[in-house]
Amino acid sequence: MNTAFISRGNGHTLYVRGWGDGLPVVLMAGWGLDGRIWGETMLHLNAAGIRAIAYDRNGHGRSTDRPGYTYDALADDLAAVLETLDLTGVTLVAHSGAGGEAIRYLSRYGPKRIERLILVGATGPRVIGVNGITPDMIDGLCAQLSCDLSGWIDANIEPFAPGTPWRVNEWMAAMVLDCSRRAIVEFQRTIALSDLSAEAAALTLPVTIIHGDRDISAPLERTARVYAATIPGAELVVYDGVAHGVMVTDASRLANDIVQRVMR
Repeated sequence: MNTAFISRGNGHTLYVRGWGDGLPVVLMAGWGLDGRIWGETMLHLNAAGIRAIAYDRNGHGRSTDRPGYTYDALADDLAAVLETLDLTGVTLVAHSGAGGEAIRYLSRYGPKRIERLILVGATGPRVIGVNGITPDMIDGLCAQLSCDLSGWIDANIEPFAPGTPWRVNEWMAAMVLDCSRRAIVEFQRTIALSDLSAEAAALTLPVTIIHGDRDISAPLERTARVYAATIPGAELVVYDGVAHGVMVTDASRLANDIVQRVMR
């Protein structure tokens, strides 16, 4: 399989790309991004003999846009991808807000198909109440995303992956602008208003947390270190000097860390 559209009913589909053979790694893009963001990482995984699969979230990339941006609904989408492709022994790699999708999937479906979870720059497990963040602040953010998405991108694209060439920044900005505006707003609200603490604490499979210490979008102390203290036996790997867009600035290093855990 190179590309495929997976049916989600009523004419709706999820777009999936899969390259290579070997043990499967499923890569989940963060908020506003789609499977293309993993391209360089996927090639490195292929070179190591690993099958790399990425799909576009509902309302993102080439997937259609239908109601359903809660973690429950998005976890069901992940289940559909895994079941349609009949994947087992999967290493699930989830970036940013996709970490919540992965954790909710494991909570709803269990680890039968999943061998291990790798959280990359993951948000959560809780946002509201952390460092004074309130529901009103989230409402303000969602209002800006609704009415001035380009302005939000201009203010936040450089800190996502510092030092990235302007053309790559333009490419990433276009991904966000191409998303369903409804998906952008509602998925952001899901990320911000969810509390995954109990579900994270209940995880029983091997978990690796990879996080940059210059991540502004998901600051290390409020996210990765909290997950590491919450998830039983979790392994924390900190990338010094790295921001949120790990797969953009450090694709080779990230792929190598994934390969090391897949091949254990």
